[in-house]
Amino acid sequence: MIKYRLICKDCEVTFDSWFSSSTEYERLKKKKFINCHVCNSLNVEKTLMSPSVFIHKTDTKSHNHIKKYKKTEEVILKYKEFIKKNFDYVGENFAYEARCINYENKKATKGIYGIATKEDLKALKEEGIETEIIPWIKDNTN
Repeated sequence: MIKYRLICKDCEVTFDSWFSSSTEYERLKKKKFINCHVCNSLNVEKTLMSPSVFIHKTDTKSHNHIKKYKKTEEVILKYKEFIKKNFDYVGENFAYEARCINYENKKATKGIYGIATKEDLKALKEEGIETEIIPWIKDNTN
């Protein structure tokens, strides 16, 4: 197996892909089976790829990066816990419920949280209804 870094010449997105061999890559390229997953263009080429290097556990730069990621994850999980305790979950009715609270001048005893599409959030913003997007990660601790 060989891994190539590919670049779409149209939208300039780069991505990695595995092939059974370099000849397999050439065969698939010739048959036009390799396309960009973003813009669906067939104008995809191999680009330079750095070799895979194992990082020693004492590498402080990567260790600090991992520590920073873990700390950020902990903060997000604390926000999630706070929101679950103090807000009402409205599911996919978030946009409807937000409008009800705003236009019917309902004094909600609790805030709400739920699921909304990007289009819903954009429409709410245009209507002057403030919302926030919070990453909802899974708690992987046992």
